[in-house]
Amino acid sequence: MRNIKLTLEYEGTGYLGWQRQPQGMTVQQALEEALEKAVGTRTAVTGASRTDAGVHARGQSANFRTESALAPERLRGALNALLPRDIAVLEAREVPPEFDARFSARSKRYTYTLWTGPVRPALRRNFCWHVRWVRDVEALRAASRLLIGRKDFAAFEAANASSETTVRRVKRAEWFESGPELTFEIEADAFLYNMVRIIVGTLCEVGRGKLSVGDFARIIEARDRTEAGRTAPPQGLCLMEVVYDLPPVAEAGGAEVG
Repeated sequence: MRNIKLTLEYEGTGYLGWQRQPQGMTVQQALEEALEKAVGTRTAVTGASRTDAGVHARGQSANFRTESALAPERLRGALNALLPRDIAVLEAREVPPEFDARFSARSKRYTYTLWTGPVRPALRRNFCWHVRWVRDVEALRAASRLLIGRKDFAAFEAANASSETTVRRVKRAEWFESGPELTFEIEADAFLYNMVRIIVGTLCEVGRGKLSVGDFARIIEARDRTEAGRTAPPQGLCLMEVVYDLPPVAEAGGAEVG
């Protein structure tokens, strides 16, 4: 039995998130249906992150086990021929039997994009949150630095979640500015349910002057969801990368390098 890891990108607009749902199409379902056609048997896929409806990915990871002898590059081609046009397999590679896309991850990196221009964007409406009232970028940056480190982030977990622990280690939290576009980039060992979106929703209150940097520090310490801001909408969020302790692969033939 071979263990195959996939790296995928997708636009989440037309899906009810990653995980299979009885009420509609998800990315996992679309991938498993394409995979069944490619390898000839029904195959369960494990995803690294259960992205919500409307959330996008440029570097989602998944793995599955198969008896198929298809070479990874042939499998990638077959899946891309079968998948909807808003999902693409960027890489397929064979990995050790013990690899699990979710539990083997060392860290995950997300971005969240704001559009602060006076006019709502038409072409980018599915990829950003229009918040023309966010003006103080330096306050955003100062508050974001308070996220760095191993902390209890209970204030930024959805109220209906039930995590065993709300302690996470944030490695990086930065803002990048390009004209009216503001992009928040955050990397952590793991994330709580809706953690990035609640952080962004709260930071936007700092950026508009409704909360101070000190208020943001107090919210972290309070560990109380009711103290934090709104949950930012899903379309601005994108899973950029899932990091593992695996050697890189060469593009040609999928051979390992390094």
